[in-house]
Amino acid sequence: METHAITTPFGRRSVSLALVKGQMETAEIRTGKVADKWKVFRDISEARAKLGLQDRSLAVLHALLSFYPETELSEEKGLIVFPSNEQLSLRAHGIAGTTLRRHLGALVEAGLIHRKDSPNGKRYARRETGGAIEQAFGFNLAPLLARREEIAMLAQTVATERKALLEMRERLTICRRDIRKLISAALEEDLSGNWGFVESQYVALVARLPRKADPITLADLLDDFELLRAEVVNRLEILVKSTKIDANAIQNGDHIQNSNTESISELEPAYDRKQGAMAVIAGSADADSTDAAKQEPVPLGTNRPSAANVAIKPLPLPMVLRACPDIVNYGPGGEILSWRDLMAAAVVTRSMLGISPSAYQEACEVLGPEAAAIVIACILERAGQINSAGGYLRNLTRRARQGEFSLAPMVMALLRAQGGEGRKVG
Repeated sequence: METHAITTPFGRRSVSLALVKGQMETAEIRTGKVADKWKVFRDISEARAKLGLQDRSLAVLHALLSFYPETELSEEKGLIVFPSNEQLSLRAHGIAGTTLRRHLGALVEAGLIHRKDSPNGKRYARRETGGAIEQAFGFNLAPLLARREEIAMLAQTVATERKALLEMRERLTICRRDIRKLISAALEEDLSGNWGFVESQYVALVARLPRKADPITLADLLDDFELLRAEVVNRLEILVKSTKIDANAIQNGDHIQNSNTESISELEPAYDRKQGAMAVIAGSADADSTDAAKQEPVPLGTNRPSAANVAIKPLPLPMVLRACPDIVNYGPGGEILSWRDLMAAAVVTRSMLGISPSAYQEACEVLGPEAAAIVIACILERAGQINSAGGYLRNLTRRARQGEFSLAPMVMALLRAQGGEGRKVG
């Protein structure tokens, strides 16, 4: 029985190159290939969105498959079914005739069935004397057999995407819960920092969530939520570490402070007025500086002090704010009245400058929270002359760990720039 010959539809229905191509591909089914018709149907149901099918189209396909007498689709047993529209409508739960024809057309367009129309457009079978079907006209199910592997792959892809979307939604829900509860805890315990601003960022992100998000939009939003959560956690870590340092100082009964902060021969960044950029120079910041004139040499064989061991407030806060006025804009309420305010502003500025939480955390451990905040303020003041703020901070932290860096020359250079050249460079 000939089942794969290219045929054209009856009546006014047109034929397209895509339909001809589909019939030609169907003719290449290898001998002996079989497929469980209900398994293929389940895969089509799974991948219906990728195939462009609606639920009614699936109901019509299910009805067509019910007219195939065998469970396994096989070329040897014939692949053409020829029910009338009335019979199809009954098995498709009473679907109307016009709707039935529309969804049959959708199945043909999707390449899941082919039409094999008779000369008069009727569906029937011509049988031999023994009752075997010699020729049949109706719907050819051969594409289901030919595309079995492709349909299975589509179904697997849809299942994988659905699982990934579910996991993404779970992560987003947990992330939103973490941010909301951490901010609420910070507000209830009246922790320092502009938590109202952080909360406004969270509310803005929530407002961007659509009612039904596609995977790409959801992935972008998840990244933003996770960045905000990392920022909140980092703020809390800085506050916890600062509280622990203060508690240790009170418990020990004294506070170790090196009043001569410039007694170390170091390499520090200073502003080069000729080049208009941050430059690394050796020795003291300025021979005319009264602080630099007080430098004392370090005896040979003496270990250089490390800022990692002494969390100090190396310079007066008013001096820092005069040298770095830009940091004030990021303080709680747009002002900085204490070291805690400066540290909170540094956390916000750190994120804006693109400095990673780990780089800032390392700076806090080596320099101390106050000194690290001063460095962030200095970097902000000269952000236009620094290519990588994160790399610059790590370099300063490394030199501080080796005892080759102090804050005073950096701040004094900025003070001179503020007093001598105003705000020409920002």
